[in-house]
Amino acid sequence: MVPPRILATDAATAMIAALSVKHGPLMFHQSGGCCDGSAPMCYPAGEFRVGTQDVLLGRVAGDVPVWIGAAQFDYWRHTQVTIDVVPGRGAGFSLEGPEGVRFVIRSRIFTDEEADALEAAGDPPRGDS
Repeated sequence: MVPPRILATDAATAMIAALSVKHGPLMFHQSGGCCDGSAPMCYPAGEFRVGTQDVLLGRVAGDVPVWIGAAQFDYWRHTQVTIDVVPGRGAGFSLEGPEGVRFVIRSRIFTDEEADALEAAGDPPRGDS
């Protein structure tokens, strides 16, 4: 069985649901910037243009896609990423900022067995822009 590359905590899923009510369908993008630039950014679906250098990690909270830059994916391909939400405000344009919270990433390294299953499954899809 292939493990998911992306998960969301219950708290993050609840915040994503609340943001969906306000903003409609959503998407995430994880870049490799520093400081808040390395936080997962939540946008209205389609507001961030996904290109061929973006990798689809998977979907959270039902059907919300989570994209990551290809260079960052190369660093993180051996980890399972979990989106969480914590009190406080980050910088940037992510939709949760005005709610007094910010999304953060937590991760763990895949086991050898999980890594083997992911390798056998092949690379995740990339954007097609």
